Amino acid sequence: MLTALEVFTTVSVGVMVGVEFSVAFVMNPIFSALPEDSGQLARAHGGRMLGAVMPFWYIGSLVLAGIWAVAGRDHGGTGLVVTAGALLLVSVLMSVLLLVPINNRSKTWTPENRPADWKEQEKRWDGYHYARVAVIVAAFALLVTALV
Repeated sequence: MLTALEVFTTVSVGVMVGVEFSVAFVMNPIFSALPEDSGQLARAHGGRMLGAVMPFWYIGSLVLAGIWAVAGRDHGGTGLVVTAGALLLVSVLMSVLLLVPINNRSKTWTPENRPADWKEQEKRWDGYHYARVAVIVAAFALLVTALV
């Protein structure tokens, strides 16, 4: 049962990393290259769509890492899992404190109602997101290392 938990947790975090990496390095650059207001509208739609799913994924991954740390405390790699869990906690805090406030605003923007500084806010969100991706990549690497 512990092995299943370890694998499920690692895969869950790994897929989350893939989605967030794709947002940062594939989707948002594509959106930025779209003509006129299409990119901003695409980001707003992505914010609504992913904003509905990601809180459960981030918190769920953190909970799974916590369960793994407790259930596997008598096995090797517990320190790695605890550290990964701490990084996942950092990613949740970054999300709530830095990214979600911008996302909550930007997901309602249209070309008619967006603020004058909308591009600056998107750039700020992108910068925070790059940092969060680095944090969850590190957490994922620690979980993978704990498996071996």
